[in-house]
Order: sequence, then C-alpha cells, then structure tokens
Amino acid sequence: MGKGEELTTTKYLIHAQITANGIVEKPDVVGAVFGQTEGLLSNDLDLRELQRTGRIGRIQVNIHSNSGRAKGEIVIPSSLDRVETAILAASLETINRVGPCEAEIQTLKVEDVRAVKREQVVNRAKEIYKNMVESVGPASMKMIEEVREAMRVHEISEYGDDRLPAGPSIHTSDAIIVVEGRSDVLNLLKYGIKNTVAVEGVSVPQSIGELSKKRTTTAFVDGDRGGELILKELLQIGDVDYITRAPKGKEVEDLEKDEVLVALRDKVPTAQFLATHNILNESNSSNKNKDNKKYQNKNSKKHQKFTPREEVVEEPVIEDDEVGLMKDMLKEFEGTGSGAILDEALNMTKEVEVENIYEEIKAIEGTANSVIFDGVISQRLVDVASQKGIKKLVAFKSMNIVKKPHDVKLITID
Repeated sequence: MGKGEELTTTKYLIHAQITANGIVEKPDVVGAVFGQTEGLLSNDLDLRELQRTGRIGRIQVNIHSNSGRAKGEIVIPSSLDRVETAILAASLETINRVGPCEAEIQTLKVEDVRAVKREQVVNRAKEIYKNMVESVGPASMKMIEEVREAMRVHEISEYGDDRLPAGPSIHTSDAIIVVEGRSDVLNLLKYGIKNTVAVEGVSVPQSIGELSKKRTTTAFVDGDRGGELILKELLQIGDVDYITRAPKGKEVEDLEKDEVLVALRDKVPTAQFLATHNILNESNSSNKNKDNKKYQNKNSKKHQKFTPREEVVEEPVIEDDEVGLMKDMLKEFEGTGSGAILDEALNMTKEVEVENIYEEIKAIEGTANSVIFDGVISQRLVDVASQKGIKKLVAFKSMNIVKKPHDVKLITID
C-alpha cells in the first residue's frame, strides 16, 4: 500500500509509547506488535489481515537507546471505525516483550485526523478571506458602491408633472412618506421602503399637497433647520397625518437601517407634534392654536370610523412600510425550507429550519420580535408565539386559525 493511499484513507492515528529493558531495533518492535496480538482478537481485527486489506497503514516506529534501555514511539494509521480503533489501541498494551527484552507499551492518545484537517481548513480559509478583503482596494469598493447605487436608481420612479423622485410604490400605496430629496428616497429604498416621495427643495410642490390629502401621509424630515422650514411649508399646503424627524443634526440620507425604523416607529400625530413644537407661526400663538385645532379636527375625521371620540387611534407604526418590507424579506426564503428570527429592528438573530420551527419558537429567550419562514402559519405556531411574546408571524399563508391572540400579528403573501 502506497503512502498516498494511507494518507487519503486514514481516519485515526494511534500514538503509543514503548520502553524496553535492553537495546531493541525497529524490526523487533514491529514483529512484537504483529506476533503478540495474533490470535488475541477476532479474525476481523487481525493486524496482518487488516494491513493486507488496507484498513491499517504501515506501522511507524521511532526508537532510540540510552544506557542499555530503549524508548520510543509507535504510530499506527487506522481507517477502522472508532470502536475498532479503540480496541486495537488497547490491544497494544498487552505486549510485554520485544525480542529478548522485557518491554511495556502504553497508548498515549488516538488522534482524529479529520478534526486536524478541519482545523487546517478553517485556518487556511481565514488566511484566504483576509487576503481577499485586503485585495479589495478603494477602487474596487467604489465600483461595488456604484453598482449598488445603479440598482437603487433603477428602482426610482417619478411622481407628477414636476417629476419628483419617488419609490416604486408611490402610485399604489395607501400610505406615503414625504422626504426632502432624492438621496433620502434612495436611502429608504435601500432598506425596502418604497412608498416615498421627495419635495426636492424648500418650496413644496402643489402636487405633494394634493397627494397628501388623498393618502395617509407621514412627513420624515432632517433633524436640522432646513427640515423645520420644509415641514412648516408642508403643513401649510398639505394634509399631514404624522410627523417624524431624523435625530438632531442628522439627515435622512445618512441614517442606518435601525435609525430609519426607529424614527418611523416613533412618528406622532400632527396635532400632538404641534402641541409640543413651536413650528407654525412662532410669533403668533393664536394662529398656532388654530393650526393645532385644524389638525386635531382633520385627524379625528380621518379616523372617526375607528373611534367615536376625538382621539387618534394608536395604529401600528409604519404598518404599510413594515409589512411591505417583511413580505420582501419573506420572498428571499421562498423554496429554501428555512426562516429567521428577527429582533425589533428587523435584524436576523438566528436562522432556523422550517421543520423545527415550533421547537425554535418554543426555545426563544430574549428580545425576539418577529418570526419569518418559508411555510404555513398554524394554530399551534400562533399559540406558542403568543406565549413567547412574538409580535409578528410572517409566512406564505395561514391555515385553520380558529383563535387568534390580539398580541400576535399574522402577515402572509396571500
């Protein structure tokens, strides 16, 4: 059997230590191993037969003598299974004589060659990945960003005669988000929010004002003085239902995904915003009170079918945007037989298999908010999700839901 064959078929390496009360040579040790284990075990584990059939490799002996005593190491490559290898390793310790000398053999360890190879693969993969990252220079990064930008630009549509930059859902969505510029639309589009439209400057186009009267409108402006000016004009010519702003000193186009989602979740009704912010007619408090009353009346009319009083129903924040985003995320799992557990910012905390989805939900500990998976929502899943505090279950369809807890929202494609 060739050396190459031994390397490719070896699963384990038996390492043993030998000590002899006299000077012995390598052939003496090999002869003792074969001779004194012969007949000890069954025919299936006879060393000569195992070596002939290639199930063990060439016995390696490294021995040296000093002061009339010999000491060394024996290494036996094995392609047997773990149990057979362990028996073979134990049989070496029955050898008590090598040539004319008394001897003792002690098995030190059985090394799993595959585990060593796996560690080598991991270490090499780290080196390769590091080299790949280091090889991506500024020019490459710029090219990658240009391609990403081109993909986002491809999705941008236009609205109205003014050809305002807008997301692809602006013409069909019941709710819209009004932002300042094209870069804001691009940034929100990157995070899957497609029902946006930009005013493109401090002067708000009349078409935006008309659109805001037909749709549920959220104004999402920068956290600076420019954002205040745009919001002030938008409130004067449009019909804004909710207002939110980027963190102070930041612009919408620079926000990360979690910052965008938090800002949209923290939106407040316009009347409530005007009661706490001195935006309209700062020098004239009576006019400000009129504007506040206008938005209170407007909001109560828009929501009167939900509540008979003049208080705005607390709706799930950015429901249309979030539901659309989660449906887009669901499509990425189509046909994979897998899913994911998400936190409140829609970041994936764990990937799961659909066949284990019930056990995975049951084992959830911590701040999981949503579960999205390539499958069907059942009553059993709804019940365990409610017990674990899951707010949303997202799948392609639901079946036989008889009892739906009020604290679990079901989102499906159909």
